[in-house]
Amino acid sequence: MVQRRHLLRLAAGVPLAAPALLPRAARADEVTLRLHHFLPAVSNVHRNFLLPWSRKVEEASNGRLKIRIFPSMQLGGAPPQLFDQARDGVADIAWTLPGYTPGRFPRIEVLELPFIANRSGLANAKATQEFAQKHLAAEFAEVHPLCFWSHDGGLIHAKRPVRQLSDLHGMKLRFPTRQAGEALRALGAAPIGMPVPQVAEALSQGVLDGAVVPWEVVPSIKLQELVRNHTSFPGNPTFYTASNVLAMNKAKYQSLPADLRAVLDAQSGEAAAALVGAMLDEQAVAVAEMTRRRGNSLIELEPEEAARWRAACQPVTEAWATQGAARGFDAAALLADARATFARHA
Repeated sequence: MVQRRHLLRLAAGVPLAAPALLPRAARADEVTLRLHHFLPAVSNVHRNFLLPWSRKVEEASNGRLKIRIFPSMQLGGAPPQLFDQARDGVADIAWTLPGYTPGRFPRIEVLELPFIANRSGLANAKATQEFAQKHLAAEFAEVHPLCFWSHDGGLIHAKRPVRQLSDLHGMKLRFPTRQAGEALRALGAAPIGMPVPQVAEALSQGVLDGAVVPWEVVPSIKLQELVRNHTSFPGNPTFYTASNVLAMNKAKYQSLPADLRAVLDAQSGEAAAALVGAMLDEQAVAVAEMTRRRGNSLIELEPEEAARWRAACQPVTEAWATQGAARGFDAAALLADARATFARHA
C-alpha cells in the first residue's frame, strides 16, 4: 500500500517536470521565412551576409521572426527562376541577380553598364540602394524588395593573361549580365552568359577560357584553381558590376504583424546594403591575397590601357540609352543620375 501511494505521488509530479525535458514548442506569434539562393553555403554572401543579417532580424524581433536559408537552389528550379519564386511564394525571400533574366529589368541595367560603377563594394551597394529607392519601385513592383546592392568592381579571371585589348580577342568569357556581355563583345571577346554555379564545369570542359566575377565569388567555385590570371582595373569608374536584389513575396510581407514588418524594415534597405557592401570589400582583400599566395598572377591594367577599354565600350552605353528611350523611359536622365550617385558614394 505504501509503495502504491509512493508511485501515485511520483505520477502526480510528472506533469510538472516533463516540460523541462521536452523541446520548446513554437510560439503562436513566431514566423519563419524561407530564403532561397543559388550559391553554396560556403559562399561569402551566404556566410558573411545572409547568415549575419538573418541573425540580426531574429535578435531584433526577440526570436519571433526567423529566417531559414536554403542555398544551392535546394527548393528547386534554376537561378533565373529565383525572382519569380519570390513573386509566386515558392520562397518567401530570394537573393538573385536581375541580370539573370536579360531585358526584363531595363532600368536597373544602367547600373551595370561598363565603366559606370566604383571599385568599392560598399560604395556600390549604397549607391545601388539609393538609386533603387528613387527609380526602381515600378520595375520591382511584383515583389517587396528588402535590399539592392551591386558588388565591387568585377575582374577578368582567365586561363591566359589579359593585359591589353588584343589579349581578349576570341576569348570565351562568362558574363553575368546583358550589359557585361555587350561590353566584352565590344572589346573583342566571345561572351557566354551563364549563372555562376555553372562556371566551374564549363571551365573544366573547355567551354570557357575565363569568367568575369568579383573577388568574393572566386572561392565558392574554386576559380583560383581553374585559372591563374586575374585582371583588375585601376581607380574609378571600374569595368563592370552586377546588381543584386533580396526580394520578398509581397503577400508574405503584408501578412506579418505590424511590429515584425517594422523589425524587417529596420534591418533592410540602407542597413542591409551597408552590411553586404562592407563584406564585399573585406573579402576582396582577403581573396586577392589568398590568390596571390597560390602563385597566381594578379594584373592591373595600366591607366592608358584602361582608357582604351572605356572608349571601346562607349557604344554599349549609347545603345542602352537608345533602347531605353524606345521602351518609353528617360534613359538619358537615368544614366546621368546613376553616374552622379556612384560618384557621390565613391
